[in-house]
Amino acid sequence: MTPSYADRLAQTIKAAMLARDADRLSTLRMLKSAIGYLQIEKKVDALNDADFIAAVQREVKKRQDSITQFDQGGRHELAAKEKLEILVLNEFLPTALSPDELNAMVKKAISDTGATSKKDMRTVIATVQAQAAGRADGKSISTAVAALLP
Repeated sequence: MTPSYADRLAQTIKAAMLARDADRLSTLRMLKSAIGYLQIEKKVDALNDADFIAAVQREVKKRQDSITQFDQGGRHELAAKEKLEILVLNEFLPTALSPDELNAMVKKAISDTGATSKKDMRTVIATVQAQAAGRADGKSISTAVAALLP
């Protein structure tokens, strides 16, 4: 049986401690803290895989936004640090869908939902997000749906 995401996180933190990798360890501890806050918010002892992945995606998005801000402000050393954090966080995300896989999933969702126009985008996007299960971000899903709906 594969270990849960929380178990993987704990094992990765332990490995980073033993390796004395301070940068990696701080990123992993930040993720553990974010997961802990989400558990408190949801009033659960452990997050399911979908919630865990969503939390990791939120943390990645925060860093992507920070990279944009740091680059605009000329703080390239801070942007580089954020990029390294994203690399660590990506270890906890499932493999992303290729554009072809995403388009196939969108086409199937369009036919399954009977969508006929841009007015049906919300339904198609919700269907694809449920099927993608964290393997594609909302922006890429929305772009693919918009391109494939008449």
